[in-house]
Amino acid sequence: MKSKNYTVRKFINDLHLWLGIGSGIILFIICLTGTVLTFEEEIKSVFSDEILVSPKAETLSIEELTEALASEGEVIRVSINPKDTKPYEFSVKTTPEDRRGSLFFVNQYTGEYAKDVPNALDGFFMTMFKMHRWLLLDISIGRPLVGIATIIFLILSLTGIVLWFPNKKLKKLKWKQLKPGLKIAWHAKWKRINHDLHVTLGFYTAIFLLIMSLTGLFWSFEWYKEAGSAVLGAEVFGARGGGPKIDSKLKKDELEVNFTAILEIIEQELPYKGTTVLQIPKNKKEIYRIRKYHDQDFLQTATDNLIIDRDGVVLSKEIFSEKPLNVQIANSIRAIHLGSIFGWFSKMIYFISCLIATSLPVTGVIIWLNKLKKNSKKKSKKKIIKA
Repeated sequence: MKSKNYTVRKFINDLHLWLGIGSGIILFIICLTGTVLTFEEEIKSVFSDEILVSPKAETLSIEELTEALASEGEVIRVSINPKDTKPYEFSVKTTPEDRRGSLFFVNQYTGEYAKDVPNALDGFFMTMFKMHRWLLLDISIGRPLVGIATIIFLILSLTGIVLWFPNKKLKKLKWKQLKPGLKIAWHAKWKRINHDLHVTLGFYTAIFLLIMSLTGLFWSFEWYKEAGSAVLGAEVFGARGGGPKIDSKLKKDELEVNFTAILEIIEQELPYKGTTVLQIPKNKKEIYRIRKYHDQDFLQTATDNLIIDRDGVVLSKEIFSEKPLNVQIANSIRAIHLGSIFGWFSKMIYFISCLIATSLPVTGVIIWLNKLKKNSKKKSKKKIIKA
């Protein structure tokens, strides 16, 4: 039985301690791989040549470029960068098994194209991804295991915030009592420095670690995704699959517009600079689905959507900034978790936070070992005194 002196704070401290020790290795792996994955695209770009084209007065039409790629397979979409030195990126389904399509870089001025070459680091980052999501285990085992570890990490973050505050009533707390927890005593002994690295850095990154944990759980548990969607009042990952199937309302005797006209409509409806992704209709029944990203703005992952019929009539228009806040959050869960929502600014914050999170299991175990040594010395002294 616990003594009467076993307070709520001591319980929180024990909970923080033993959950941290029990999950330390798994959390270390998850945080380390998360740190590496933060700048995956940027790191991979260093090891690949940037493909640029020389701008000319006129570009070839999407029809002409699609026809040039027809020998490679079924062209399913095209991505158009607002910079005229960037080639168009076409996704081509080269085989029936190639579900998402292979990437081809196409010179929009000459029609010349080249298939994307695998990056030297693709295998490394895929391993990091599988380790981050499943610990390199079978998905049915690894996914819930990572989910449980994430819940523990969430509890550790919350209890860590509570333990950061001095053991006094909030009304009686003064600034001079909080100030030591906001800085690292670099000139102190190693034990104190290690303690500050755990406590102070953990406090500064707690809010970001909470966000990472809360969003990461959407991939681990279906019940969490359903509950989160219910709380937000909007379906998380609901945009996957391209939305409901819509057939063209165009009659046989009515004229169709070409891709050039579609691009003009997009510019009229969404008049800003951003990457445009256009789905290529497979047959006469399909309509045009367009996504345009605000990747030139601060909120880089915001996406506006258009659905245009084959006669140029806009059937649907979804503007991200006009959606309710709860829908914006639900649509941005992936970007919030990855830290890509505000581009380099948020990625850097996440990188530093993940790096600190990786160190927390290590500094925490060192604190625990130091306490064990201290208690062992106290017991030894008591035995000597009694003797």
